[in-house]
Amino acid sequence: MTDYDAIIVGGGHNGLICASYLAKSGRKVLVLEARDAVGGAAATETFAEGFKVSRCAQWLHQLSPAVRQDLKLADHGLVFAAENLATIALSAEGSHLRLAGDTISGADVSPEDEQAYREFRRKMRKYAGLMRKLYETRPPKLVEHDLRDKMTLAKLGLGMKLMGKDDMSDLMRLILINIFDVMNETFSSPTLKAAIALDAVQGTPMGPRSPNTVFTYLHRFFGEVLGYEGVSQVKGGMGSVGEALASAASSHGVVIRTNAPVASIDKTHDRITGVTLESGESLTAKAVISSADPKTTFKSLVGYQNMEVGLVRRIEHIRFKSGTAKVHLALKDLPTFKGLAPEDLSQRLIIAPSMEALETAYNPLKYDECSEHPVMDISIPTINDPGLATSGGHILSAIVQYAPYSPKGGWDALRSTFLDTVINEIGRYAPNIEQLVTAAELLTPADLEAQFGMTGGNWHHGELTMDQVLMTRPVTGISQYATHIEGLFLCGAGSHPGGNVMGLPGKNAADEIIRQGVLA
Repeated sequence: MTDYDAIIVGGGHNGLICASYLAKSGRKVLVLEARDAVGGAAATETFAEGFKVSRCAQWLHQLSPAVRQDLKLADHGLVFAAENLATIALSAEGSHLRLAGDTISGADVSPEDEQAYREFRRKMRKYAGLMRKLYETRPPKLVEHDLRDKMTLAKLGLGMKLMGKDDMSDLMRLILINIFDVMNETFSSPTLKAAIALDAVQGTPMGPRSPNTVFTYLHRFFGEVLGYEGVSQVKGGMGSVGEALASAASSHGVVIRTNAPVASIDKTHDRITGVTLESGESLTAKAVISSADPKTTFKSLVGYQNMEVGLVRRIEHIRFKSGTAKVHLALKDLPTFKGLAPEDLSQRLIIAPSMEALETAYNPLKYDECSEHPVMDISIPTINDPGLATSGGHILSAIVQYAPYSPKGGWDALRSTFLDTVINEIGRYAPNIEQLVTAAELLTPADLEAQFGMTGGNWHHGELTMDQVLMTRPVTGISQYATHIEGLFLCGAGSHPGGNVMGLPGKNAADEIIRQGVLA
C-alpha cells in the first residue's frame, strides 16, 4: 500500500497542471515544492521594500486555453491586469515602431512593409497551427510507433498537404535557415526586422544568424494560434498564475507541500517506489512525475549510478546554455521615454535597434563575455497594476540579452558593471532613468539556476534546437513522458513541447499517464 498514487516533484506550473489532471481522474496526488511558494519561474516576489516583481517569467502569452478552461483558473483567481499589449520597438531618436496584431505603424514604415507584415503573419499562423497538432499531444516516435503515433503523423501529413504546395515548400525552406535571412528577404525596415528577430532569440543562447531561429520564433508565435494577440500582464504578477493553479489543484484534492526539497527519487530493482526528502522523510507512490529539468531529475535525484550508460551519455549531452538575464529597477516615478506618451509605457517595450545590433549584442556571449549594448524586453507593470508598488513609485523589469552563465572574471566582479550597462542602455531611450532608480537587482543565468532550479539558467529546461525537440526531447527513448524506469515520468519544460508558461508538458504528461493506466 503506497502513501500516494502519484508524487509530483516540483510545484511549478507544469507540475501543478499535471497534478490537477491526475487528481481529476480520481488519483491521490502529492506535490512537493522545494521553495516556499509554488509557481516555479512564474513567481511574484519582493525585491526591495514595497516593490513586488515577476521575478523570472514576465508575460503570459501561451498558457493553454484548454488548461485555463478545464481547471477553471478564472474562478481560482487568475485575473489579467492588461491583455493583448502592443509591442513598441524603441528608437533613440523617438521614432518608435508599434506592432499590434496584424498592424504596424510609426518609424516611417513603408506600405510595402505593412503588406508584407500581414502576409508574414498569415504564414506564421498557418505554420504555428500545424505545430499545434504536434504540441497538444505526445510527440510521435518515428520507429516502433503504435497506432496513436501513426495517427499523429497522418494528421501532420494531412495538415501539411492542406497548407498548399507553396506554403508547404516555404515552411520546409524556412525551418532550415535563420531569422536574419528571413527578415532580410521579407522586410526593408531595420526596426521591424529587429523587433521580430528579438522574439526568435529571446531566452536562447543564439543570435539572429544562428540556425534554428526560425523554429524558436514559431515556438514563440505559437501563442497567436491559442488566441493571444500579444503578451498579457497578470494582476499581482506572474506568481498569481501559480497561486491559481495551486488553488485549482487543491480543489481537486491535491496535497501541496512547500519547503519540501526532494533529496532522491527512490527505486527498488527496476521500479520507482517513491521519494526521500532532504529532511529524511520517505514517501511512497505508484508513480513519481518530475517537473524538474532532465539533468536535475536523472543526475541529482535518480542518480547516474542507477541508470544504463547510454542514457547517461545522452542526458549529459543535452545543451542547457542560456544567454538571458533579468533586471528589476525600483523607480521613484515614471521614466520619460523620448517620443512616447505616458499611456504607451503600459505596453511591451523592446530595445532592439537593428538585426546587426542584435548580432553585435550576441557576439560576446560566444566568448563568455557580457554584451556592451544589450537588447531587452521591458515591462513597467505598475502602470496596469499599481498594487505591485505598495509604497508608491514604479517598477521597470527587463529580460536582457545577452549575459553568460559564467563570465570571464566571474559575476562577483562584473555584476555591478553589467547592471550599470543595462541602466545606461535604457538611458539612451529614457534619459532620466538613472536619477529615478532607488533599488536595482540583476539575476544572471547562474542566479536563475540557483533560485529556480533551472540548469544553466535556461527557462526551457534545455535549448530549443531541432535536435532537442519533438521525439528527441529531452532525448531519444524518453520523449513520450515515460522514462526507462517503470513508474518514473517527466512533465516539465524539458519535455515536449518545451518552455514558456504554456502548461502543455504538464497536461500532455498527465494525459499519457492516465491513458497508460499506471495509477490504477
